[in-house]
Amino acid sequence: MKRFRLLLVMCAMLAVMQTKAQSTSDEYQPVVLMMLAEQGGSNSYPVSMERIVVEQYEAAHVAKNWFEATRREGFQQTPNPNIIFSTRDNRFALGIGGFVNLRTSYDFKGAVNDIDFVPYKIPIYANYANRQRIMMDATTSRIFTKAVVNSPKLGPVVAYVDMDFRGGAEFSYTPRLRSAYVSLLGITAGRDVTTFCDLQAAPTTIDFQGPNAYNFNFATMLRYELSVLQDHLTMGLALEMPVVSGTYGESFRPISQRVPDIPMYVEYSWGRECRSHIRASAVLRNMYLHDAVKNDNTSLFGWGVQLSGRMALCDMFTLFFNGVYGEGITPYIQDLTGSGLDFTPNPKNPNQIQTMPMWAVQGAAQVDIIPSLLSVSGGYSVARVQEHNGYYSPDEYRRGTYIFGNVFYRVTDNFTLAAEYLHGGRKNMDGLKGGANRVSVMLQYNF
Repeated sequence: MKRFRLLLVMCAMLAVMQTKAQSTSDEYQPVVLMMLAEQGGSNSYPVSMERIVVEQYEAAHVAKNWFEATRREGFQQTPNPNIIFSTRDNRFALGIGGFVNLRTSYDFKGAVNDIDFVPYKIPIYANYANRQRIMMDATTSRIFTKAVVNSPKLGPVVAYVDMDFRGGAEFSYTPRLRSAYVSLLGITAGRDVTTFCDLQAAPTTIDFQGPNAYNFNFATMLRYELSVLQDHLTMGLALEMPVVSGTYGESFRPISQRVPDIPMYVEYSWGRECRSHIRASAVLRNMYLHDAVKNDNTSLFGWGVQLSGRMALCDMFTLFFNGVYGEGITPYIQDLTGSGLDFTPNPKNPNQIQTMPMWAVQGAAQVDIIPSLLSVSGGYSVARVQEHNGYYSPDEYRRGTYIFGNVFYRVTDNFTLAAEYLHGGRKNMDGLKGGANRVSVMLQYNF
């Protein structure tokens, strides 16, 4: 047993030395700890030190490739782990990582009633309580684990779990499960970002929610994805747990849902390392509610379409965009999630219910002044709910705008500093509107 511990420690030291020796490289260099097992009796270990060193380097190389090949890039995605445990036969690797994220923000000329910059929650009427606000927040810090199994029959199998500290009331620091899924043979089962979201269609922001026209939300799902034409063409179809947020009025009541949401997409990628793409997405919904007047259950059909993408025009300049239109799709527009606007009673007949038409558009650009070190980005985003037979309430949300500009500086491989300015506005159906401004700075250290 002592020999086992000694060998494990020596392998760890070799991995650390290897990583430090290559720390000047931009390539991903994890610390790989090889899991060893004794051979024969407790006093025998017929493996030469030279062989252990060779196996350590082999494990480091294979594990690095696994985690790079299975990593997803895009909005709020985690970096590769800095510590990986790998078996001697290179069949299994477990990565553990995360980051500490501290954001300090100051709202002025209008304060948003939320820890994030959500135009829907901008107050219409200014008063002494909502003119200014300062915040310091570390709830977006993250912990994750990722296991990769090289199965001879199934190919790469990925199991991923991550969490932040956004599970309770504002600044309560209650742990929250973000993702928990297993992926193999193109199938993803568990909790993940909704299939309707194009992860690479928006740039990184300090603001945790991001552009209000974007659609970064989580769902429990069963999804299938297929890539063809050497991964240039990708298609996906999913069944996702529905989340309904409507205004029921006096004549209708909420009930349990019976049909999953069905999002789908087709994406075409091109260019060096497929850095550019365009995606067409759609989602179908069937929302159930109870008609108290007729004493019977009824349903409403919701639907949405989206065009999104990312275009790397050169090594330094990248464009991002998404545009979505539909009816009854508040979970798929960031600003409208939980707003109660999937449907409302008909303003002309309260005994009838209707889905609300809505649309949103976002466009942004990023300039990599020093690639992988210093970048500047900015953009504009707007979300709007259309009138349908008039409007149900004069203080009902009509439009929200979101303008941002930021700079990110990667001090080291693990340490990032950033600063950001945000301006937003909300307009109601009756024409009244309010605005808000926020400046933020961020410190993030990956581990």
